[in-house]
Amino acid sequence: MNIFAALRSALRALAANALRSVLTMLGIIIGVAAVITMIAVGRGATDRVQEQMKGLGSNIMLVMPGGVSQAGVRLGAQTRQRLTEEDAQAIAFEIPEVQVAAPTSRANGQLVYGNANWSTSIIGVTNDYLEARDWPLASGRPFDAAELAGSAKVAWIGSTVARELFGEEDPVEKMVRVRNIPMTVIGVLSPKGQNSMGQDQDDAIMIPLSTLRNRIWGGDASIRLKRVGSISVKVRDGQDMKAVEQSITDLLRQRFKVAPGGDAPFVVKNLTEILQAQEESSHVMTLLLAAVAGISLLIGGIGIMNIMLVSVTERTREIGLRMAVGARGRDILAQFLIEAVTLSLIGGAIGVALGAAATWGVGAFAGWQVSLSLGSVLLAVGFSGCVGVFFGFYPSHRASKLLPIQALRYE
Repeated sequence: MNIFAALRSALRALAANALRSVLTMLGIIIGVAAVITMIAVGRGATDRVQEQMKGLGSNIMLVMPGGVSQAGVRLGAQTRQRLTEEDAQAIAFEIPEVQVAAPTSRANGQLVYGNANWSTSIIGVTNDYLEARDWPLASGRPFDAAELAGSAKVAWIGSTVARELFGEEDPVEKMVRVRNIPMTVIGVLSPKGQNSMGQDQDDAIMIPLSTLRNRIWGGDASIRLKRVGSISVKVRDGQDMKAVEQSITDLLRQRFKVAPGGDAPFVVKNLTEILQAQEESSHVMTLLLAAVAGISLLIGGIGIMNIMLVSVTERTREIGLRMAVGARGRDILAQFLIEAVTLSLIGGAIGVALGAAATWGVGAFAGWQVSLSLGSVLLAVGFSGCVGVFFGFYPSHRASKLLPIQALRYE
């Protein structure tokens, strides 16, 4: 039998029972749409984590102040401010696997430029912070040694701050007031995006650490002790992050003279590992969602088998007549198998359209990040075609084995 003739015959047979065909395809339509949507949502979540990892930087650890106990009461994390710039220098110089260790401290304040103002984070940093966070300057220059040591009134600003205060104007060499202290913008940071907590990293102004202590905090005891809020540590490529984490812990315990078994006044967080774990979780969730959606395709395949068995029974006399005029068993097999596959592929095509619409709806109305790929579409359609072949083969094979005499006598 010519394949095009078989296809025309299949389409006529499906059109003759249009409502039944649509109801049969419903399982395939829902299954394909569900597979496409779930994979798009899962891939979107994975892409989001990867963006966060890129925004964070590679091989990053964060050393933060730990908790403190007072009169038997354990206070929360970051209640023991004992980290200093010297601790960051010790980590960088005494641990060979560390590429750079950048001390930072934070405050908040209002920025004013002309008639515009903006509330943002004020971060005290050194030039090492840019290297630690893989965060280049889009324009401008780094701090020089005299500015870092002399509490110079200079600053870098993030792209969000640049947009809110300066609009389309070039901020470099412009004067901005930070808590009523005039500072010159000498650089604009490249866009970084949101971090893993959903905070806009570009919504910040960065100034030298000495400037933060002497001009923003002013008179605080941290000026004398050079206390810092955290230390960003970048590990060299190819190094064992766990081993470096342990080396940092051992070094700081020694510097703080922490007794064996005692509570350390600091916490070392391997941020890369945390985000990699989130990425693995997103990947596993994608597979689970796709597997659950795939069950719908199997259910749709059972529906196709059921309706094809009914079709074979209803058309038994037709089968007998075709065989009586010369049709061979493989022609009958091909006719019903093509009919089953056609039913499955039409349902798959409708499911693709529905899945694309559902994916767009999830992204537009739920606000989730989604990623619709050609691979997921081909996977869903290909699987639906395989379902048609698998579940359509038995009814087709059963039809091909009918004897012409018995089929013509069937009532």
